[in-house]
Amino acid sequence: MISIVIPTYNAEGMIGTTLEDYLSLFSKEYPQGFEIIVVPNGCTDRTSEIVNDYCNKFPQVRSESFEEKLGKGGALIKGLGMAYGDIVAFVDADGATSPKELHKLIKQIEGVDGIIGSRWLPGSNILAKQSLMRRIASRGFNLLVRLLFGLPYNDTQCGAKVFKRHAIAQTIDDLETPGFTFDVELLYKAKKKGFVIKEAPIVWEDKLGSTLDLKKDIPNMFVALIKLRLSNSPFKYAAKHRGRR
Repeated sequence: MISIVIPTYNAEGMIGTTLEDYLSLFSKEYPQGFEIIVVPNGCTDRTSEIVNDYCNKFPQVRSESFEEKLGKGGALIKGLGMAYGDIVAFVDADGATSPKELHKLIKQIEGVDGIIGSRWLPGSNILAKQSLMRRIASRGFNLLVRLLFGLPYNDTQCGAKVFKRHAIAQTIDDLETPGFTFDVELLYKAKKKGFVIKEAPIVWEDKLGSTLDLKKDIPNMFVALIKLRLSNSPFKYAAKHRGRR
């Protein structure tokens, strides 16, 4: 059983195409069982209505909508908690990761607890080149992740990740980050629990209509990264867990 979680915010122009593409490929590759869990949150457009139409037409599509904006991390925590699959994946709503590429990651998960797509490995292919500013921000963010958290990955933010169910089940209750640094927290806490997660090259396409706002979101992501590191310091961790013994 494969579960695919898609956090969604104001994606009325793209979510239908993304669902059509994933339904088409995964119906062929996994006829015995897969589900797509869409989590619209804080949407002010027709995203929730479109997703509900797919839920009514296709039993493989499930959804829970939230009026408040949960952020990517908050929506993923909700969606991952709903997943039934032995293998649990998540992707972005814009279709930057094609179903074929996600399927390739799933096929490589044997022998590890998780696998994440990377845009910065030999063999990776970015079909629509990012702006210079976005590339600089991405590499700078990754450098800070390595320095602060000791994670060995070249790309923590690529929106294509696959995990075995036990890794998600044993990590999800410790996750608190609602925003875009959710991926870093997930990988960091999974590593601390001893799970083996590898990185693989991916074909990726930067899509028009992405909700990422460079001027606003990039500075916020850097600040959130610092806060995440501080909240996971040994002293904070000890204080948080002192009363649990």
